[in-house]
Amino acid sequence: MKPTVEIICTHCGAETFLKREPVYDGFKKTGEELSCSACGFVFASETAVPFKEISSAPKIFTDADRSKKVTVFDEGENKLICRYCANYVVNPFIQFCSLHKKEVQATDSCPQFLPAPENPAKPIF
Repeated sequence: MKPTVEIICTHCGAETFLKREPVYDGFKKTGEELSCSACGFVFASETAVPFKEISSAPKIFTDADRSKKVTVFDEGENKLICRYCANYVVNPFIQFCSLHKKEVQATDSCPQFLPAPENPAKPIF
């Protein structure tokens, strides 16, 4: 991973950005030229670049400030929706309940829920 792009230039003393430009020999990339974006001073190598130290951001919030984990469904309760029912039929144009003979949505539910088998039968086609 490349370090931060903020530098304090040793040539002009400005707090500025590092400019990386590729160097080519014909159509072949041979390296990168590292320069100061303020004055244009070219650094000899990556180790010669005076990168600005990244100060860690102050911690405003602690773990005590976090809200408790919200659980919307009990364990397995979200599995009682039409999407997981054996009577749920999907095709490109409609989602259909073969028990009630009506259009449904995947997130609908009903008291006649019948879980779909874990390993469905091989398709006819």
